[in-house]
Amino acid sequence: MVVIHYTEMDNAELAIERLSDPESKVSAHYLITEDGEVVQLVEEAKRAWHGGVSYWRGHKDVNSASIGIELDHPGHRHDYRGFSRKQIDALIPLLARIVREHDIPRANVVGHSDIAPARKIDPGELFPWERLADYDLALPRPQKLELGDPFDNDGAFYLALERFGYDVTDGRKAVEAFQRRWRPEKIDGQIDGQIRAILFQLLLDRDAGRTR
Repeated sequence: MVVIHYTEMDNAELAIERLSDPESKVSAHYLITEDGEVVQLVEEAKRAWHGGVSYWRGHKDVNSASIGIELDHPGHRHDYRGFSRKQIDALIPLLARIVREHDIPRANVVGHSDIAPARKIDPGELFPWERLADYDLALPRPQKLELGDPFDNDGAFYLALERFGYDVTDGRKAVEAFQRRWRPEKIDGQIDGQIRAILFQLLLDRDAGRTR
């Protein structure tokens, strides 16, 4: 897996200092500055403490199965904004090499909010997932929802959401995380026909082998 985060700190220097301090008990394999500089902090073969308490597709110890990439960014607490072009231009080749060398499927390139929906919202609704998808580095948002909405109640939706990979212990937060990733223009924690149809299409694509 690859997990993408933002630092939510004032600048890259402070973030690197914190990520390099054993007392902070938080780390990541890479940090990418807003100017596009890639800084390696932990060897890929070693465990980094970037995911915290997290879950994805049956894995309850995501740190043991993932590479963490931190993006220098003020986050939602400060001045949430789009990510710089230079930063994403640096992320794409780094990510391309990582997924190739470690044979990581696109469905396992995720955001921190996907693996810890009750606690985290990064990298947030302005992260350009579609740009990564253009390079086959992440799943694209389904555009054709021809089969519509098959879930006749919220319980069926939650079961399907868990099947796709999310921790649904906190149902509303899980829905918000799904919306943040797959329908970022409206994040309200409410289950509606559009997100039901998106989830159904994602599951159909996975079962058909189109999400590798």
